[in-house]
This record gives sequence, C-alpha cells and structure tokens, in this order.
Amino acid sequence: MNPNIRFAVSEDLNVIFSFICALADYEKLREEVRADPAVLGEHLFGAIPRAETLLVEFDGKPVGFALFFHNFSTFEGRPGIYIEDLFVLPEMRGKGLGKALLARLAQLVIERGCARLEWAVLDWNKPSIDFYEAIGARPMKEWIIQRLDGEALSSLAGA
Repeated sequence: MNPNIRFAVSEDLNVIFSFICALADYEKLREEVRADPAVLGEHLFGAIPRAETLLVEFDGKPVGFALFFHNFSTFEGRPGIYIEDLFVLPEMRGKGLGKALLARLAQLVIERGCARLEWAVLDWNKPSIDFYEAIGARPMKEWIIQRLDGEALSSLAGA
C-alpha cells in the first residue's frame, strides 16, 4: 500500500474538524471540543498559521491526519515538531497509515533542521503506546505535562 500524504489546504477544513471530533470520541473527550471550523480555519489557514496538518489518503479519500506545530528546545538550541493530534479512522487502522504519517513527520523534522519529534499519549491507550514503542519512541516518564487554562489562566493573567 502506498498512501498519499499531503499538506491540508483550507478546503480540507471540514474533514480536519471531523477527524478532530472522531479522535475526541475515541479518547472519550468529545465534551472538551470547543473548536469549530471557523476558529480552526483561522489558526490553520489564516494570516498567521499556528499549526500545520498532514492528511493521509487511501483511494483518494482522506482517512487520517496529523496536526502539528513547531516548539523550541533551549537545550538543543533548535526547534522541534510537536504532534498535537494523530488519528486514522478505525476501519483503516493496521494498514501502516499511522506509521506513514509519523515517517513523513520524521522527514519534516530532518528537512527543517529540527532536533526532535514529540507528542503525548493518554496513559490508558495501550494500543497506541505499544505502537509508539515498536517504532522506537520512548516515554518521557520523568516529565509531567502541566496545563493552565480556563479560570485559572484568566486569573493568572489578571483578566
């Protein structure tokens, strides 16, 4: 199988949003999706894009995506790529499409002179964890992700 992987364009916005919702359903987090296509489009395809999206297609139809952005490592002194979401439709899993997306992202890391590729995975998602370990990824167990949002974020900002 040779999947087609391409950068998304603004006409793909509804497909991207549907994948985000499907991923949220899989992760049992659908109630946390606050995005809508208009807001998403502004940040993906607006005047100052904040993230990029790759689509993986099978038989000419999008069947998965990876949404990513650059971060920066002060220790490396170089940027990295952080994968916010990677998703393949359930009926298309096991065909190498997720691995193909990760391989394309790894190529982008090298092409762009980045230091590393990073992402987070839910601790209960054993199939994904096993897959990531099989391709050589290693968990960063000594690091705990912190998040500040909602009222706590507004309070700290003095808003």
